[in-house]
Amino acid sequence: MAKRGITEKLKLPKVYFLFFVVFFSCASLIFVNYGTIRILSANRAYANGESHYSKGQKDAVRYLTTFLYTKDNEQWTSFLKEISVPKGDGLARVALIENQSDEVVKKGLRAGRNKEEDLDDIIWLYRNFNKVSFFTKAMKEWEAGDSSIDELIRIGNEIHQKLSVSDLDAEEKQAYLLQIGAISETLTENGRNFSNALTEGSGKIKQYLVFANIFFILVIISAVSLYFSVMLKKLLESAKEIELKNKNLVLANRELDSFVYSASHDLRSPITSLKGLIEIAKEEKDPNQVRHYFGLMNQSLTMQDQFINDIIDYSRNKRKERVREIVNFDKIVNDILLQHNYLSEAKAIQIKKNVEIDEMHTDGLRLKIILNNLVSNAIKYSDKDKNDKFIEIAAHHEDGFFKIEVKDNGIGIKKDIQSKIFEMFFGTDHNLGSGLGLYITKQAVENLKGTITVASEVKQGSTFTVIIPKYHET
Repeated sequence: MAKRGITEKLKLPKVYFLFFVVFFSCASLIFVNYGTIRILSANRAYANGESHYSKGQKDAVRYLTTFLYTKDNEQWTSFLKEISVPKGDGLARVALIENQSDEVVKKGLRAGRNKEEDLDDIIWLYRNFNKVSFFTKAMKEWEAGDSSIDELIRIGNEIHQKLSVSDLDAEEKQAYLLQIGAISETLTENGRNFSNALTEGSGKIKQYLVFANIFFILVIISAVSLYFSVMLKKLLESAKEIELKNKNLVLANRELDSFVYSASHDLRSPITSLKGLIEIAKEEKDPNQVRHYFGLMNQSLTMQDQFINDIIDYSRNKRKERVREIVNFDKIVNDILLQHNYLSEAKAIQIKKNVEIDEMHTDGLRLKIILNNLVSNAIKYSDKDKNDKFIEIAAHHEDGFFKIEVKDNGIGIKKDIQSKIFEMFFGTDHNLGSGLGLYITKQAVENLKGTITVASEVKQGSTFTVIIPKYHET
């Protein structure tokens, strides 16, 4: 149970972490895609503004050229109107560089004929990405274009001023025309470079967007797959656990049926014998025979008392959780020997102890159950024909384990039944107990993650060996 609880604690943070990864990746995808869409939208707004910028500049050049040869004031007015478009964009650029208010920037952009819905995106892109390489490159082209626009305005004002007082000869007009043409070509080149820089940036952004989407999608797929794997593993473990519980339940029901049947028989048998002996004793006149009947009654009561103690041990071993505590091994052995001193069979048995263990980290209750049953059995099945009866209790450390041996020179166990003696209610013709003692002993040993084995020869005696890990799970 403790191990399963630890496993659950390990899994829950892992599942929460996977949920966090999926949530973070989805949120990042939304953020990246929103930012990319807005960048592309702002790029489009800049490209659209550049087209108005170029158109205004080209129209201004056309009107100024016409004004140069016709002196038509309407052409001059049109020049001033069209040149205000790139001039307005130039004012907006300066306002952005100087970090002036959005309203000042928008005023310049409106003069540049930019759409109202594009103004916020244009400002947002500059505020957040003015250090990005492609955008820096585009801004340099914009700045160079604004310088050419200022030069075009200067030439325009110069032409207007001269035409206001006199006419220009063909040579002067040709000179101005060449200057205007050179500026126009430069502006065209600036506009082309500006558009190329934005196009290059848009391409890179799309590429980064694809990579970002692929990355986060892979992260989401991996997290979901891992989550599915964890949940599938958990389901499989649950299925195995249920299957194991079902098997244990079937075994428990089988044991319960056997237990109820045998327990009802073993509980009633001494009472029936006792009642029969009482009825016989009532009619008996011989005092010696009556004392014999009393001895038989005492034997029946002793057997029932032993059976009740076995049932209590069985219940404790089944229900009580394992604990790890420091226990004094020698004290437990002495207490068990002391409680068996009242048995007449025990008085003729020599007890040998070879204990090299002072303290053990183990379950004290189950250790008592194990030793008590082994010592009790050694006493009950001692060989009455031998004068030198003995029980030897040995305990020592061995490679990370506690090794406990209970050896006797009793009547021994036949080879063909040695594999069955640990079964519930197993009995033989020599059986003097309930048939629960060794079964409970084996269950207690296994509860401590240990093993128990027996080596025995008929008329030679038996040796029970218990191996218990020094540190078992609690």
